[in-house]
Amino acid sequence: MKKTPLLLMLAAVLILASCASRKQKEQTITLSGAFALYPLAVKWTEEYKKINPEARFNVSGGGAGKGMADALSGAVDLGMFSREISEEEKARGVWWVGLTIDAVVPTINSQNPYLDQILSQGLTREEFKAVFIEKTISNWGTLLGGGQGQAMEIYTRSDACGAAETWAKYLDGKQENLAGIGIYGDPGMADAIVKDKLGIGFNNTIFAYDVASGKKRPGIEIIPIDINGNGSIDPEEDFYESFDGVLEAIATGIYPSPPARELYFVAGGKPQKQATLDFIRWCLTDGQQFVKEAGYVPVDTTKIEEYLRKLEE
Repeated sequence: MKKTPLLLMLAAVLILASCASRKQKEQTITLSGAFALYPLAVKWTEEYKKINPEARFNVSGGGAGKGMADALSGAVDLGMFSREISEEEKARGVWWVGLTIDAVVPTINSQNPYLDQILSQGLTREEFKAVFIEKTISNWGTLLGGGQGQAMEIYTRSDACGAAETWAKYLDGKQENLAGIGIYGDPGMADAIVKDKLGIGFNNTIFAYDVASGKKRPGIEIIPIDINGNGSIDPEEDFYESFDGVLEAIATGIYPSPPARELYFVAGGKPQKQATLDFIRWCLTDGQQFVKEAGYVPVDTTKIEEYLRKLEE
């Protein structure tokens, strides 16, 4: 039976549509995961599309735990991850590259009635540990050495996330050991602190500061860490007033690690899609020019070279 011109034309259209769909899929990169890396990932996708208009992206948050799970299951091309990669995750075949550095900072409401004392003496690692891990202090007066005072409201994260795991590691614990009311996501945590004058929590720096103004977000104050434990915030420990000051402290190693940490792209094995590899390579090279602008600290050039070599292996 002869095919009619109409059937031939329809077949050609279907073939072209199939080819177009396949090409679009090859050029689409999906990402999910850490709220900490989300703003920079969005910035990178916007800039990358300017020079690669055929590229398509689907970027979603959900926390570092979701990013790792999605990457290992193949649900996304790249997971965004914001804590140290565990030996168990390495054993499951995770592939990763580091991209930038940020930190978790302890936060309170800017109208906290004990604010002046908190800012002048700060809190030591041991005092944070007593609040968040040991659960032996839940009163602002007791915490600050003035006897009984107002009860504090402690907040933690309800989602599996790098911020909570990193903060807990600084205090010799794990996320599940942290005390407090569980709040979903970085934006949710910031909002909870803004609404509670007696609240205490923690946030990734990008959600504690406004990148455009370089100032702390309205309603949020950062608790300075008394690093040397002398009961006072010395000039070298007093760098929280501006975002630039915090980023400089992270870059120079003054701010402790953890809670300063590296942020990653992860995948369930080395990515095979060329578009994904090209995007990662750009993020590690030309894309690094947008790191500081977006409110992050660049990774050391030696590490960048190491991660670029992983793309060629």
